[in-house]
Amino acid sequence: MGEHTRIIKLDATDSTNVYLKELSQSAQLADYTVVVAKKQLKGRGQMGSVWQSEEGKNLTFSILKKYSSMSVEQQFLLNIGVSLAVCDTLEGLSVPNMMVKWPNDIMSGSFKIGGILIENVLKGQWVQNSIIGIGLNVNQGHFENLEKAASMKSITGHFYDLDELLHSILDKLHLHLDEIEGKTMAQLLPSYEKCLFRKDKPSTFTNAKGERFMGFIRRVSDSGKLVLELEDHIFREYDLKEVTLLY
Repeated sequence: MGEHTRIIKLDATDSTNVYLKELSQSAQLADYTVVVAKKQLKGRGQMGSVWQSEEGKNLTFSILKKYSSMSVEQQFLLNIGVSLAVCDTLEGLSVPNMMVKWPNDIMSGSFKIGGILIENVLKGQWVQNSIIGIGLNVNQGHFENLEKAASMKSITGHFYDLDELLHSILDKLHLHLDEIEGKTMAQLLPSYEKCLFRKDKPSTFTNAKGERFMGFIRRVSDSGKLVLELEDHIFREYDLKEVTLLY
């Protein structure tokens, strides 16, 4: 990793993504500028879910990634690159059964241990830059009323140094994102689908109206939609807001 990555450390902020986005609008920031907070006051997951975190126990940070030629059609490549970078890092730290629950949850087995929130700044057909937010449950031991949540420590029994973990993830992000503009979905989808949570297993989903239905996750489309096989061998693509996988 470049020695010059700028890391801005905050004691507390509403959201590292919001902080970094506002900062990037008012200042010339270098590629891979990082904002990390000991405490996020208003951390949110995808679709506005609130993120529960004990101060100083977990890792919450955002990274600015700039592009010269990233088209809007390719933007799911970023989800893939970021997801694989996080999974690779944690696998290297002996966290078992690393999976991605489409599109943004980081899982160890059936437990959620983290999440990704990517906000892209678009200009016409191009992604100018991304604010990539990553939240990981690292050393927290207790989760109020969240039976599906866990932390790296609660799963492995090991205590993790947050600074070392941050630098390990940044190393992997460089590896996965440095050349991302030249990559294609065809190149990257196979390794993403390998770690797709509940792929090819009978699963229960809810649609936008809250109705439940059964299906199998078969793959992810080139535009990042979830492809489900429903009964009678019908295949359908679902967008982010159209389907939720129940555990």
